[in-house]
Amino acid sequence: MSFYPQKINERFQNPRNGGKPENPNAVGAGASFVCGSFVRFYLRINPETKEISEAGYKTNGCGFAIAAAEILAESIVGEKLTGLHGLDTEALRAEIERKLGQFANERTQCAEICFDALHRAFSDYRARQIEEFAGEKALICTCFSVSEETIETAIDRNQIETVEEVAKVCRAGGGCGSCRFLIQEMIDIYRSERF
Repeated sequence: MSFYPQKINERFQNPRNGGKPENPNAVGAGASFVCGSFVRFYLRINPETKEISEAGYKTNGCGFAIAAAEILAESIVGEKLTGLHGLDTEALRAEIERKLGQFANERTQCAEICFDALHRAFSDYRARQIEEFAGEKALICTCFSVSEETIETAIDRNQIETVEEVAKVCRAGGGCGSCRFLIQEMIDIYRSERF
């Protein structure tokens, strides 16, 4: 007899991605104030190909958190940052529901902390890349190496109003998604200065 539903229990009993990969170059954590649990994702991303070669996690969370972290880790390994399409939380939630079923309302935070940790890991990677960037203009999108100047030009020339439109024009914001909030700020500033 198991405490967890069958699909959750299978992941809980046989975690394959738990632990920290050797030499991760992206780390992010998420925590729940509801139950006090945390999840920390560790990613190893090839800087030349931008491919996620390894993903692991550590958590003190329950079987639901472990199962959600397992699904997320397994779904991103082998993916290139440029193919993540903004790493949309709804798409991640749909992947977890497809493989594990819908979490009860009192268990949704178990998946949410995993989403937070994964997004923060990609933000950490982006911050590390920016530190190494030697160009004269600020690098905004590390997945596609798009500078601030290129994004500003795209916004101005195309009268862009959404991050999705920026991604269509110059690809910025169409990868891991960690730069999307900066791009939105650029759009908001542009619009406020115009009106």
